[in-house]
Amino acid sequence: MMLATEGWLVLQPNYRGSTGLCYGDQFLHDVIHEFLSRPGKDILFGVDALIKDGIADPKKLAIDGYSYGGYLTNWLITQTTRFNVALTGAGGVENVVDWGTNDMPLSNFYFLGGFPWQIPSRYQEQAAIFQLDKVRTPTHIITGGNDIRVPVAHNYLFERALRSLDIPHKLIIFPNEGHDIGINPWHGKIKIREELKWLHKYGFICVWTCEETLISLGNS
Repeated sequence: MMLATEGWLVLQPNYRGSTGLCYGDQFLHDVIHEFLSRPGKDILFGVDALIKDGIADPKKLAIDGYSYGGYLTNWLITQTTRFNVALTGAGGVENVVDWGTNDMPLSNFYFLGGFPWQIPSRYQEQAAIFQLDKVRTPTHIITGGNDIRVPVAHNYLFERALRSLDIPHKLIIFPNEGHDIGINPWHGKIKIREELKWLHKYGFICVWTCEETLISLGNS
């Protein structure tokens, strides 16, 4: 990763629900009904371990995630104020919007255990939007204007909430881009440039001698 080459300590945790690993089906399916809260606890456990071992400075933590990692980033900044800055991309904040507008509605049905009208409390409990009043972290948001996996409506909701709460934030919507921001190569370069500027704005400037820690959460 680019930040690792510049001297950052980057944690990429294998939280419950991660795919492509050899931990068995139970590990993969252990997030059913709690697809944000359970992996969220795993991630924070990993952060705690780094701090306990003296590897990470608890006062210099950033979090970054894209796609499902974006969902987790959005969720985690409602659960803790330990992160100094957040970078999130193509992540959702509200499960009914997700179920009703994305191209994989059965994923919400599967991971939450039913339709919105059957289990409304669970749809709310596992959604960042209903807990955003707890957020204190300056947050940078990236999305594609034509994303059908995580529709841009999520990011309008997220941005409006952060603005209402006076939380420092920035929303960038790349026109004609889908979920992966890969149609126009310049958009990928702009994404990296603007995310680095956001880190620098909030005191995360490091080349080779950095002691900051970035918690990086993967794609879906």
